[in-house]
Amino acid sequence: MTELGYTLPAVASVPVVVALELLWLRTGLFRRPGYWITMVIVFAFQIGADGWLTKLSSPIVRYDHAELTGLRFPFDIPVEDYLFGFSLITLTLLLWVRAGRQAPGRAA
Repeated sequence: MTELGYTLPAVASVPVVVALELLWLRTGLFRRPGYWITMVIVFAFQIGADGWLTKLSSPIVRYDHAELTGLRFPFDIPVEDYLFGFSLITLTLLLWVRAGRQAPGRAA
């Protein structure tokens, strides 16, 4: 991979997912308080799990330093992990909501 090969897709994934919602899916998920509460819960668990997996003192998951920005917060978590986390969880929820609206026999 090239330099910042993990950072570039992580950064690009956020506007792509947001654009999918705003321009195509239009589920209204970003206007729901439950979505934002869900994201707080997800990130709270991500901090615990990711912090343990990526701690620099004894990492279980190792990253090539040339692939990252080097920014880590908190507990040595690469900031890129939060971007991917946002994108993966949000895209899953968007598709879930969209599929539920299109289910046979379900009112729109």
